[in-house]
Amino acid sequence: MALKNPKIAIIQHAPVFLNLEQSLHKAVALIREAADQGANIIAFAECWLPGYPVWLDFAPEAAVWGNKGAAALYQILAENAVKLGDENLQCLQELSDQTGCHIIIGAHEKKGASLYNTSFYFSPGQQDLPLHRKLMPTYTEKLVWGAGDGSTLPVIKTDHGMLGSLICWEHWMPLARAAMHAKGEDIHVAQWPIVKDLHQLASRSYAFEGQCYVLAAGSFMRKRQIIEGLTSHKNYSQDAYNLLCTIPGEMDELIHNGGSAVIAPDASYVREPLFDQETTLYAELDMDRITHGHLTMDTNGHYSRPDVFHLSVDSREKNNVDFNPEK
Repeated sequence: MALKNPKIAIIQHAPVFLNLEQSLHKAVALIREAADQGANIIAFAECWLPGYPVWLDFAPEAAVWGNKGAAALYQILAENAVKLGDENLQCLQELSDQTGCHIIIGAHEKKGASLYNTSFYFSPGQQDLPLHRKLMPTYTEKLVWGAGDGSTLPVIKTDHGMLGSLICWEHWMPLARAAMHAKGEDIHVAQWPIVKDLHQLASRSYAFEGQCYVLAAGSFMRKRQIIEGLTSHKNYSQDAYNLLCTIPGEMDELIHNGGSAVIAPDASYVREPLFDQETTLYAELDMDRITHGHLTMDTNGHYSRPDVFHLSVDSREKNNVDFNPEK
């Protein structure tokens, strides 16, 4: 059966930084707007709820041991993270049910006492919530996030094909890519903080290697929006404020400048990268291009060599304590 051609939307708008409640309200409005424009699949950037921890990259002393501002910002993140089964995620599921849209959104997730960089997948009528926890936080990201495991590498079935995602530098993990290609993605959401040149390269390579469409989703954020997001909290931390103010640049300086793009299976652009604009990108995908591409490249089929290479993926959830071990 031929796949239906979807209209996709990439949300390149800033969240209300560090404010989960207000970011969720903004996300709902943006999703409804995209749905009204006919979008079937809606993608947000890495940990959009409620914003990428920019101080890790830009505040000079963010990684200094005992920094009070970094500790205060981590506490705010923890207080504004989502949890499985909470009303924030239920709100997005209900929105997917109402609009008929598939939604992939990045969020800070709290599991136990730790935070994770997580992508949540919402589809109309689904019962269990698929999610993907970033397998390996990059560099200073290890200061705030734990590492995911192989139990959260989902793809979801839609009328437009199989839909999956990876987060940021996971696109340079060859075995993670191989695992996702084996799941038969037709549309892949590549979530980034910004989609700069190197990230464009990884996204385009993924599209050709997987013979799938790639929605490269980047975020938008001015320094002013970072500060205003923090101060949207009634009792914000002065230490957190002081650390964010050390981010270089004037208040209107662009800290994240987007770069979102839509890439075809042959690595060409359906929508060229869009920088320096707070907007929503739309595109219509011709799903026949995937079949055409498989004529020459199918990394999990005729262009594989299972007699030479084999990947084993452990998809079990990993817990450090098991109170009911199997005997």
